[in-house]
Amino acid sequence: MLVLWGVGVVSCSSPDSPASSSASSPAETYIRHRELTAGPTRRGEVLDRHDSILVATRPVDLLTLPLRPGLDSVSSVQLNRLLGWADSTLERRIATAQPYAGARPRGPVELVLTPAEAARVRRHQEDWPQLTLSQRTMRTYTGRTAATVLGYASANAQGFLSQAKRYRRGRFYNLRSGGVESYYNGILNGHRGYLHPLLDARGQRHGTWAADTVFQEGQDLHLSLDSKLQAYAESLLGGRKGYLVALDPRTGEILCSVSAPTYAPAFLTDPDEAGKRRELLEDEDMPLLNRPAMLANPPGSVFKLVNAAIALQLGATTPATGFPCDQSLISCVHHHPEARNLTMALQYSCNPYFYQVMRAVISRVPDSLATDTVAARHANLAAWRHLAKSFGLDTLLGTDVPRESPGFLPTPAYYDKARRTPNWTYRSIYSLSIGQGEINLTGLQMANMMAIIANKGWYIAPHFVRGIGTTGQPLPRFLVKHYTLVDSANFAALLPGMLAVMRRGGTAEASSLADVGIAIAGKTGTVQNDEGDDHATFVGFAPADHPKIAIAVYLENAGFGATAAAPCAALVIEKYLRGSISSPRRKRWERRMQYRHRPYR
Repeated sequence: MLVLWGVGVVSCSSPDSPASSSASSPAETYIRHRELTAGPTRRGEVLDRHDSILVATRPVDLLTLPLRPGLDSVSSVQLNRLLGWADSTLERRIATAQPYAGARPRGPVELVLTPAEAARVRRHQEDWPQLTLSQRTMRTYTGRTAATVLGYASANAQGFLSQAKRYRRGRFYNLRSGGVESYYNGILNGHRGYLHPLLDARGQRHGTWAADTVFQEGQDLHLSLDSKLQAYAESLLGGRKGYLVALDPRTGEILCSVSAPTYAPAFLTDPDEAGKRRELLEDEDMPLLNRPAMLANPPGSVFKLVNAAIALQLGATTPATGFPCDQSLISCVHHHPEARNLTMALQYSCNPYFYQVMRAVISRVPDSLATDTVAARHANLAAWRHLAKSFGLDTLLGTDVPRESPGFLPTPAYYDKARRTPNWTYRSIYSLSIGQGEINLTGLQMANMMAIIANKGWYIAPHFVRGIGTTGQPLPRFLVKHYTLVDSANFAALLPGMLAVMRRGGTAEASSLADVGIAIAGKTGTVQNDEGDDHATFVGFAPADHPKIAIAVYLENAGFGATAAAPCAALVIEKYLRGSISSPRRKRWERRMQYRHRPYR
């Protein structure tokens, strides 16, 4: 049935100019109508890769407590018992519903109830005439994980957004990071269909006064996220600071993305969670920050893989090139045999080796610039950056969450300005050789870097939505392969060293999954931190011969990558590929991490 509104009468000399102010006859008076061709749209649901519903629009039971007169202590205890709560739960939930500690309710307090709790209240409604039980259609989350991925639509989070404006951290958090709910808001909402006929005084149509729109129901989003793997990874990181990103290198589909500290997604939308929102906004660990997408950090020694591939591509080194472990150049924290080739250098993560690899890239002087070493260094650094940028670095990958950071790779002009002279030498920028200094990458870029090596030179932009509506297809740009400027043979040359990292004598030998038949190709990293404990990193993919998962782990202030980040990555890889943890030693790791790093609740 069409709904019709008369929205105005205009006089015009022709249907093509309805805004004209002159008219000589009734036939030239036109009426603009707007006709609704269908009713309200349904907002689509969000499902994981196994079609489990993660976000939906459903009726929610709300219990309204009176402001005056309030409940006395006896009534509070009785209501707690009726709802099956501990004696102090009602008082705590009322306090949590307030925007700040010690605040007095300015109006009736609404508490969200489970269906079982609501049923108990209905059965005893006559005994509690001062309570009101109602239903409201709301956006609901079926779990307590993936908050930064799922996000929120601004219409559902007005309480949070208004509350954030009153806190000093509101601007820092870039609150437009509303996850897939925000990024795909138009697709989830759909749109009503409207006709805009222009009618004359006799009711005859003379074109339209605005473009007609076609009715479109809200469409479901089928995520690539594995909700069980996401929950498992969050249980390992929980209250830590850092991130874990795992994706399928063959498709770019993100399997899990953890930004820690973690929190429940409903904290930002439920009407009775104002207190939790306050805690999140004030927390010095910044749980609201979507670390994998928005926080760019120095990658540490894992970046040696990129530097090695570029050096091979430029002909500065070969896989058989050896360098002495010269501690006078840069310190090396590992005691190891001399790295006689690239494989051994990766296995031991020898800092002096990669110092000399990068020096061979930056300081080599082509015949055409034999008399101008300054120009040679500038040209070499520009060539290094050009190749590194083809990995999707220092640029937006174009993933489907808002507020992605591009990271940073330094340019010759940057160093000219920072060093206040164009005559800088390699010694002043050598920290690039171990992934420190001015290099900054996001978690998505680090995981994508592993996908590139696993694929020997190409990647599909990482994304969360693998299918929209009934089409089963993501956005078109997530089907396009992007190729780096490094030959596949040079990526293949990295694999023996990455396998050696996980074997006896390698920096991550303790995290090997050889006992369950999984060969991991990986690289550890430790990022120096002048303001506290070092940060731990690990990147890798598995199985090495036919990669199905690529992973990046970054744990702030956790120490060595080999002892903190690598075990976490190994557990997630085994959980994804085997479904459970089989080794008693790794089960102990699992229990220890889950106990020590409980999620934000």
